[in-house]
Amino acid sequence: MSYSALWFSQLQFFSSVSFMAVSLAMSLGLSWLLVYIRVRALGEQHLLWLPVYRFWVRIFALAFILSFASSMPVLIQLGSLWPRLLPKIYAVSGPILAMTLFGALVFKASFLGLMLYGQRQLSEWLHALVVCGVAVGNTFVVLCLMVLVSWVYTPTGVLWLEGSYQVQRWTEVIFNPSFGWYSAQFFSTSFLMVAGLVMAILSMQSLRKPLGEGERRVFKIAVFLGSGAWLALAGVMVASTISLADYQPMKAAAAMGYWGGGSVPRWLWVAWPSTADLTNYYEMGWNSKQAWWLAYDAEGQPIGLDKMVGMTPPVGIVFWAVRLGLVASAVMAFVLLKAWRTGLKRHYDPSALSPRGRHTFVAAGFVTPLILLSGLAYHYFGAFPYMVGQAITFAEIAATRSLSESMVSVVAYGLVYFLLIIGFISLVRYVARYGVISVARRRGRA
Repeated sequence: MSYSALWFSQLQFFSSVSFMAVSLAMSLGLSWLLVYIRVRALGEQHLLWLPVYRFWVRIFALAFILSFASSMPVLIQLGSLWPRLLPKIYAVSGPILAMTLFGALVFKASFLGLMLYGQRQLSEWLHALVVCGVAVGNTFVVLCLMVLVSWVYTPTGVLWLEGSYQVQRWTEVIFNPSFGWYSAQFFSTSFLMVAGLVMAILSMQSLRKPLGEGERRVFKIAVFLGSGAWLALAGVMVASTISLADYQPMKAAAAMGYWGGGSVPRWLWVAWPSTADLTNYYEMGWNSKQAWWLAYDAEGQPIGLDKMVGMTPPVGIVFWAVRLGLVASAVMAFVLLKAWRTGLKRHYDPSALSPRGRHTFVAAGFVTPLILLSGLAYHYFGAFPYMVGQAITFAEIAATRSLSESMVSVVAYGLVYFLLIIGFISLVRYVARYGVISVARRRGRA
């Protein structure tokens, strides 16, 4: 296989994983938001919160369908693009994927049907428990996936024997060094994304009509949720960068454009990394004697990209993925500050803002996915050329494909994902514009 064909296979797999991660993050965050709203609907303010729940459960259903559909291409491509991977890690991947499917089928599928279609047949408190069951099932599935993803980058608790990994201690496999950090990153990003989505949809609605009391309260929830998630994500990213640098030193060096060679580490805001010349052009940053974001060797010297010439990740992609995430996070911080200002002066009512101000919140729905995508690009491309730890490379597990086949496959999948994104946005706009369509009552129940 040529390098170009391998690169297109990697790009195709990244696009599939990214699409699944974004839709799964929306589904996860919305499921817990619905738990809060549904529990509030049990109290005295039943008539206030129940219409709000019925509106947002439609958005959740769209996100769930998208997350379920997007998981199929990832499973297919694990076998079609990387046919030699699963035989090498089956002892770990087999049980984890089985538990993931079990959670998806038992918790999500069973409870989801009752959540969406059984509200009129169940008592109020029992239906609230069902909604909570869906959220728990979503969380269980995400945690199973986080175990597998984090183990791939930091494989512990295993022994390489006769061409494959064998499990020695499942506790070390599950609670590997990066499991907690990756899970915290995904959960905080999920809630931040949902907060941006809620503010965007409600601001979109306010462009057509004034928001009601229930909608203003949901906007307030989104402001609090987004602020907490933003602070949590910022803390987790700093702490995980320090903790995981020693496990993937090349990723840490690529993220900061540090080539080594005895040079002083610098925090760079802007640079043009050149893999051919092993240097950066047009640097803009400052020197730092204590580079906490880099890994250090036994002699206490920072590890640069010159330590593994020819086996380094695509420095430019990793470097700019980190900067894209920082810019998107800064934009989201600005949106949240504006939301707090709206809350203090306008009682969390975007209807009181100018159309330009409301369009700022609409843009938040498109900014927050960039934070997740930049993080995925950092982890995925930063691990190159390895797929599992520092042992299994992409090249040794890739299927034999021609360049033309790889290019056609990337374009085809990209077109499908583009159409799905356009369809999702169109349906969300339709629901936001026309609200919940009434259905026929059965046996006199509301």
